[in-house]
Amino acid sequence: MARAATSTSRKAKSKSVSASSLPTWTDDTELVGLVFDLEATSSSSLYSQYTIGLHAWFLDRVRQLNPELSAYLHDGESEKPFNISALEGQLLPTGKQLQLEAKQIYRWHVNALSQRVAQFLSQWLTQLPQTLALRDAPLQIKQVSIAHPPTTYAQLLQSSVEKKASVSLSFVSPTSFRRKGHHFPLPVPVNLFHSYLRRWNDFSGMFVEPESFLEWIDEGVIIHQHRLESVKVAAGKRGSVTGFTGAISCGLSKAALANTEFTQLFYALVKLAPYCGTGHKTTFGLGQTRLEWLEPEPTTPTQLLTNLLGERIAELTALFTAQRKRTGGDRTDKIASTWATILARREMGESLQVIAEDLEMPYTTVKTYVKLARRALKQENQD
Repeated sequence: MARAATSTSRKAKSKSVSASSLPTWTDDTELVGLVFDLEATSSSSLYSQYTIGLHAWFLDRVRQLNPELSAYLHDGESEKPFNISALEGQLLPTGKQLQLEAKQIYRWHVNALSQRVAQFLSQWLTQLPQTLALRDAPLQIKQVSIAHPPTTYAQLLQSSVEKKASVSLSFVSPTSFRRKGHHFPLPVPVNLFHSYLRRWNDFSGMFVEPESFLEWIDEGVIIHQHRLESVKVAAGKRGSVTGFTGAISCGLSKAALANTEFTQLFYALVKLAPYCGTGHKTTFGLGQTRLEWLEPEPTTPTQLLTNLLGERIAELTALFTAQRKRTGGDRTDKIASTWATILARREMGESLQVIAEDLEMPYTTVKTYVKLARRALKQENQD
């Protein structure tokens, strides 16, 4: 789950969201970032993997208003043309759960990466519900603001850019890449810009041949400074992710600057980063990125709790994978990570019914899997 910052927490104002205060943009907009101010209507518990609930709630709003777009977001094979954040605000750990504090404001980001999604958001704001229903933790929508201004890919490419000696990117929620079937928790320039270029090629209508551009990135981008911390978190519906948070500062070599076309694209992709996020699982809160150098916040008990779930899932996944390999069983990572996710979340106190709903699996299957996982764990401990 993405890290929840505490600096934005503040007491809620009395007014509710009004239509006149909602942001608007033109129909040709392809990129826009929104931030929702949400008030906890009461103090209530929240399970540590609640970004699954945010993801599901948003997609259900899409389904209700635009079934065709909903089908594409669920089944499309391309990059997803949206992403969301975790809640930013004062989330306090209580036992193995998180606690929403009544009358506090929490901030939630939703970013559109395509014209279709930007148009949906515009329509949605005219029919905005009063409450974001997150299981037993309802949040009243108090205000919606622009976090990243409406724009298009062409405008990102054509807008004048002050070509600084360096640019800074901060990764404010755990960020990771997939490389050779494993997580790769380092912001190597090729991985960063491959991530941004995939979104660019899918949604901009201005395709760029990846091989030559990424070769230029590998040769010409210089990291001047970095501050990084590794973290293991539960992410998405199954399994865990080894990722990083922190910031880097990078620039282009003199030789790289000689290629004006790629230099222009480099700065356009840097400006794209806050909209599209970085790496994978950005629709579950990972990879939230800011175009500035942000100093780290102190590690909070909330982060320790969410990290604990990710570490436990990773531990159990490794154990079940190794065990199945020894017994000659099916060694697919999906089975091991599914067992591990179900058992770890059950150990954190979540009900099997909630887990089944999140994983979109029959309750009886989840019940069977947790029994098999416990049996396998007991056998491993006996050995």
